[in-house]
Amino acid sequence: MRYPAQHKQQTRQRIVRAAARRFRSRGTEGATIGTLMRDLRLTHGGFYRHFDSKEELFIEAFRESLEELSRKMRSAVEHVPRGGELKALIDGYLDIEHSEDFAGGCPVAALATEIARRPPKTRTALLRILTKNMAQVAKFIPGANQEERERKAPLLISGMAGTLTMSRMIADVRQRQRFLEGAKKFYFDAVCK
Repeated sequence: MRYPAQHKQQTRQRIVRAAARRFRSRGTEGATIGTLMRDLRLTHGGFYRHFDSKEELFIEAFRESLEELSRKMRSAVEHVPRGGELKALIDGYLDIEHSEDFAGGCPVAALATEIARRPPKTRTALLRILTKNMAQVAKFIPGANQEERERKAPLLISGMAGTLTMSRMIADVRQRQRFLEGAKKFYFDAVCK
């Protein structure tokens, strides 16, 4: 049976999307290729028609995860009055639902400690992807000086990712909500000054 020309690309994208969720929820070691492919009703050997290695899949899954998060953040800022974009971005990121959504949440918050242990080539590729995301965030930081905005963006992103990670340690939902609300105010005040 012959498949349509776009079948291979659709299958690859299906693998990437599933891996992106699985890596964020279980980590890279908890997400084996064999289990991932079996759950997608694909063969383990078929994986290598799409990817050279798990590292390649990890990079693509990280990119997909950040693009998904970027779409959510763009949606949050497009419906606010001009000048309110940064607050909407911070509010959307440090949201209780985002804190509870490991599989669909920020890949930096979910995977930073694992990324630090990846080979240098992988870390370099992931940093390139993240840098593009930081440039998008920098656009919403107030101030006329682009250099200053670009300097603040990585600090804001890394701080919020750490805050999101810490919030996931807090079992009591009300305590977690207070923690996130305090962090929202802190980041907004720190970046806007």
